[in-house]
Order: sequence, then structure tokens, then C-alpha cells
Amino acid sequence: MAMNPMEQFEVKPVIFHDPLFSIAGHPIYFTNQALFMIVAVTVATLFLTLTVSKNRLVPSRGQSMAELSYEFVASMINSTMGSDGLKFFPLIFTIFLFVLFNNFLGLIPWTFTATSQIAITFTLASFVIVTMVIVGFMKQGLGFFKLFVPSAPWYLLILLVPIEVISFLTRPVSLSVRLFANMLAGHTLLAVFASFVVLMIGAGGIMYGVALAPFALIVCIYALEMLVAALQAYVFAILTCIYLNEAIHHANH
Repeated sequence: MAMNPMEQFEVKPVIFHDPLFSIAGHPIYFTNQALFMIVAVTVATLFLTLTVSKNRLVPSRGQSMAELSYEFVASMINSTMGSDGLKFFPLIFTIFLFVLFNNFLGLIPWTFTATSQIAITFTLASFVIVTMVIVGFMKQGLGFFKLFVPSAPWYLLILLVPIEVISFLTRPVSLSVRLFANMLAGHTLLAVFASFVVLMIGAGGIMYGVALAPFALIVCIYALEMLVAALQAYVFAILTCIYLNEAIHHANH
């Protein structure tokens, strides 16, 4: 029987197969999606707490990685937002680690990739945009609307202002689809080639040797997916910095 590469993205109840409660008649289940998000948050928390020791003279590899991730995000914020942006460090660091650990967790066999679900990535992206709007109004009041008025002759503003508004409103979509699509495409490709290997091995005979080609390709794709997992966490975090910087400084004008 052929493997279904999309089966890995199916959201289904786990542990508690009965609804936990209902909202407006709609049953709410504890799903594999929720489970692995909790696992990702737990692993990230343990990574930051157990690897760091104030009494250790020489930092361990784990502590070095934790400190490196801290410095990496702090440098990212400082380069895009300046020292004013460091007040948002807890938010951006949390988003970065949440996306990063969910991406990497999904690369482990028989796990679930929460960031391959558009509902998760869109919710996260919407939270970023709403935060940007709130910060913008807190910092600049009604002057925040200058974000939609580029420096151009007045007769061009009739066209440019609606374009800026539409571009702003599509930010949650573009931000969420970028992460969702990369995770979905990579994991689907891995599953497709894995099914090829299983079918060839099942056929026996000369197909054992032929199966080495897709297996080698799986190894290469897996290595590429590890790079993509880290890169997508970085992209999500850096775009969050850029959006917040616009809310504070109107950096694009």
C-alpha cells in the first residue's frame, strides 16, 4: 500500500479522545498539534534553564548554544531596531525559539510539525501585526497612519496609499504562508521519497540497489530541511523586528 505523504499533517485527537469541552456547540479536542507545541515549549524551556549554570567556570556546549542564541537575537534586534528595540527582546526571542523548536521537532520521525499548519502560523503572524499596530499607536498616536503615506507627489498618493494599505493588510498572510509553505513542502517531499524507498525495498531483487538513489536523496533533503528550519525561524524573527521598527521609527519613509 502506498504511503500518503499528506497524512503526516492530519490534526487528530490524542491522549483524550473525547472532547475536553465545547464552545458554541463545537467540541474542543486535545490534538497532536497542541501536544507537540507543548513539547516544543517544554524542550525550549529546559534548554534555556538546565544548560545555564552560574557556578560553572567553563561553559558547557549546551550553555554556549543558549548564550549564542541569546546573543544572536539581541544582535538581530540591535541591527534592525537599535537600542530602543531591546525592550522587545523577550517577545522576539520567544517567537524565534517557538518557531525554531517546532520546526526542528517536526524533523524527528513520528512527530508532528505544528508550523506546517496555516492556523498556527497565521495566528502567530496576526499576533505580530496586532502588536505592531498597538505599539505604533502607543508611540505615535494618529501619526502611525503616516506609515501608509509614502514620500511622493500628491497626485501619486491616490494610487500609492491604497497599495500601502493593501500591502499592510496582507502582511499576516505573507508572513504565515512563507513559514507554513516551506514546512509543508519539505516534509511532503521527504515523505514522497521515503515511500519510494519502501516500495522498492518491498519489491526485492534488483530494486534493493535502486532504492539507494532515493535514500541518498532523502539524506540530502533532510540536511536541507534542517537548514530551512533554522532559516525560517530567523526570517520570521527578523521580519517581526522590521515590522516593530516601522511602528517605532517609520523606517521605510
